[in-house]
Amino acid sequence: MERVKTGIPGLDEILDGGLPKGTNVLITGGTGTGKSIFCSQFLYKGIEDYNQNGVFVTLEERAEDLRKEMLKFGWDFTKYEKENRLAIIDGTSIKLRKRTVKEKYSLIGLDIDALIIEINRVCREINAERVVIDSIPSLGLNLDSEKEVRRSVYRLATLLLEIGVTSFVTTETLGEGFSRYGVEEFVSRGVIKLDIVEKENKFVRTIYVRKMRETNFTMEKYPFGIESDGIKIYTRGEVF
Repeated sequence: MERVKTGIPGLDEILDGGLPKGTNVLITGGTGTGKSIFCSQFLYKGIEDYNQNGVFVTLEERAEDLRKEMLKFGWDFTKYEKENRLAIIDGTSIKLRKRTVKEKYSLIGLDIDALIIEINRVCREINAERVVIDSIPSLGLNLDSEKEVRRSVYRLATLLLEIGVTSFVTTETLGEGFSRYGVEEFVSRGVIKLDIVEKENKFVRTIYVRKMRETNFTMEKYPFGIESDGIKIYTRGEVF
């Protein structure tokens, strides 16, 4: 089994050396748990440390805001975009019905067919090996029923596997569950949950690998921090 290093300190240790190459992983958690940072680190470090180009599909946050926010960790997305090693597919302008910044890659319609076509095209254009889609609930806002959402999520997961990229797809949790629509975790080959828990009158971010096919992994919850250079998982400390 060929492994893909995540670029997130501590995660490869939990995952028996890294992710299975070509797998699709659901990154799930509530608001503020660090999902976008987690995924951005996976893409940026993939380029910087492992020479694997990446595509970021942003359906919630404007591409220009994403670039600015990631600079605080020293991650210069623009540099790699100019080198055709990173592509950001803008899916927010079509939702706002306006385009404040001309992006190189933009969706012409917020539907699953347009998304699938564009992801496939851009991956081929820049020879991408990693893909991030942030997030499924934003895609669901354009669909009329949960049945359509489930069908669309399944088609998207199948495409990601077929084109052979290693991918992260984010979703929001509701209550104690693992996904918004109750299907995302079943069509994904891996599930990683980020959370914020209260312990001794303070809040701590935690990570928990729920599922990862073709991989031996530990099932403990580990604390992690968002530091000046990104996310770090504390695998040697206390588990929850």
